[in-house]
Amino acid sequence: MSNIQIWHNPRCSKSRNALNLLVEEGIDAEVVKYLETPHTVEEIENLLSMLGVNARALMRTKETIYKELDLKNENDEAKLIAAMVANPKLIERPIVIKEGKAVIGRPIENVIELVKG
Repeated sequence: MSNIQIWHNPRCSKSRNALNLLVEEGIDAEVVKYLETPHTVEEIENLLSMLGVNARALMRTKETIYKELDLKNENDEAKLIAAMVANPKLIERPIVIKEGKAVIGRPIENVIELVKG
């Protein structure tokens, strides 16, 4: 297993750019297609801890499902996390994890700093 993991959506250009960066750096990252293999509450809570952010900071607030679920008016962290578990499309991408630290790969410089740091 690689010591670097990327939560990847192949349809997202930012996610593809982050994966390409890892490949160019010779990093054999574990690629997790999170839309196909959803994460558990515990995994998302762990990710939030590594990122040092709250649940909303990990959410794609412009997604239709975000609006449909009226998450803008939800302040309960557990409910926001549950929404991401049930609707992984809500999770920001890409996410790169290395040795207990994580970054959201927007901008790509976040990924560069993590893998070279």
